[in-house]
Amino acid sequence: MLSFLDRDKSVAPPGYSRWFIPPAALAVHLSIGQVYAFSVFKTPLVERFDTTLTAIGVVFSISIVMLGLSAAFGGKWVERNGPRKAMFVSGLCWGTGFLIGALGVATGQLWLLYLGYGVVGGIGLGIGYISPVSTLIKWFPDRPGMATGLAIMGFGGGALIASPLSAALLDRFGDTPADAIVPAFLILGAVYFVAMMLGAMTVKVPAPGWRPDGWQPPTESPGTPAVDPATEGVSVERAFRTRQFWLLWIVLFCNVTAGIGILEQAAPMVQDFFTGVGPAEAAGYVGFLSLCNMLGRFVWSSTSDLLGRKRTYIGYLGLGSLLYVLIAVAGTSSVVLFVAVTGIILSFYGGGFATIPAYLKDLFGSFNVGAIHGRLLTAWSCAGIAGPLIVNVIADQQLAAGRSGADLYTFSLYLMVGVMVVGFVANALVRPLPKAAPEATPQDADPSQARV
Repeated sequence: MLSFLDRDKSVAPPGYSRWFIPPAALAVHLSIGQVYAFSVFKTPLVERFDTTLTAIGVVFSISIVMLGLSAAFGGKWVERNGPRKAMFVSGLCWGTGFLIGALGVATGQLWLLYLGYGVVGGIGLGIGYISPVSTLIKWFPDRPGMATGLAIMGFGGGALIASPLSAALLDRFGDTPADAIVPAFLILGAVYFVAMMLGAMTVKVPAPGWRPDGWQPPTESPGTPAVDPATEGVSVERAFRTRQFWLLWIVLFCNVTAGIGILEQAAPMVQDFFTGVGPAEAAGYVGFLSLCNMLGRFVWSSTSDLLGRKRTYIGYLGLGSLLYVLIAVAGTSSVVLFVAVTGIILSFYGGGFATIPAYLKDLFGSFNVGAIHGRLLTAWSCAGIAGPLIVNVIADQQLAAGRSGADLYTFSLYLMVGVMVVGFVANALVRPLPKAAPEATPQDADPSQARV
C-alpha cells in the first residue's frame, strides 16, 4: 500500500496540467505555517508552566532549528524519493508533534513540549517545507519566482488561519486559555494531519525532460554557468563550496533574524506597545502579520522575476532597516503606524523566503536546487535561535530592570537594524558563478537519478 508513495508512482502523465500542483503544495504549507501563530500560545504557556518568555520561546526556536537541519540533511532524500513520500512523512511528524506537545502540557513536562512541537514537529516542518518548493520549480521553470511564491505563500499564510482558530479554541475549551491548550493542540494536530495527507495524495512530478509548451531555456549570458538551467546545473556538493552559497546564507540569515524576532513575539509585543490592546486584538494582529507575510511571498517573489533577485533583496534589506528605525523612534505614536510598518517588514520577511529558491536556481541551475535550498535553510535554523533570543532575553532583562511597555523592545529593534545592514552588504557582494563545465547531463537531471 505504501508503494503508492514512491516517486515512480507520482510521475504526471502526458497532458497533465501543472496548475493542479499549487493546491497540493498549499495544503502542506498552510498546515505547517501554523508555527507562525505560536505566539498566540505563548502567554497561556507561560502561565501553564509558570516560567519565563524565554523558556517558552525556546519551543519555537527548537522547531525552526529542526526545520533547517531536517531540510539540510533531508534535501537529497526528498529529491530521490519525490514529494509524495516527503509530504507523507512531514504530515506524520507534524501531527505527532502536536500529540506529544499536548501530553507535555497535560503532565506539566516542558521537555515533552520541546520534544513534540519542537523536535518531532520541526522535522515535519523541514521536510514539508522543501518538497513542494523543489517540485514547483520543476513545474514552472519559466516563472520560478512566481512558483516558489505560490508554495511559500501558504507557509506564511498558515498563521492567518491558525491564529484566529487557535484563539477560538483557547476561548472554547477550559475556564482559562491555559486550561484549553491540550484540546486545542489535539484538534490542530488532527486537522493538519488530514490536510497534509490530502496534499500528499494529489501531488505529482513532471516526467524527465518535460518543459512548458512553447518555452525555451534562457540563453547563456557572460558570467553564468555553461549549463542549461532548466535541466542541468551545479551539484549540491559544489554549490556548498562556493562563495555565492555562503553570501546567500548570510543574506537569508539576516533577513530571517530581523523578521522572526517580531513574528515570534507579535502578540505580547503589540500589547506592550499599546495598553488598550487585549488578547483578541493581539490575535487579530498576528493574523494581519500573517496576511502580510503571505502576500509578500507571492507579490515580491513574482516581482523578482521582473526586477531580478539581487535588486529585490536590496529592497528587503535596505528599506527594511529604515522601517526598523521608524518603529524604534515613533512606534508608540500610533497603532496604525505600528501595524502598517510591521506589516511591510513582515511582507519583506516572507518575500525573502519565497525569492531565495529562485535566486539559487539563477546561480546554480535546477539539477540539485531542492538539496541546495535545504542546506541553505540552516540559516533559518540559526536565525530561529538568534531572532527570538535577542527579543526575549532583552525583554526579560528590561522587565527585571523595572521597565515596561515599548521600552522592552527598543534596544532589540536597533540591533535588528545592524543585522539587516550586514545582510545588505552580503547581497551586494553576490556575483554569478564563473563559467564551468556542465556537471549534469539531461539524463542526470531526473532527481531520482541524482548522485548520492
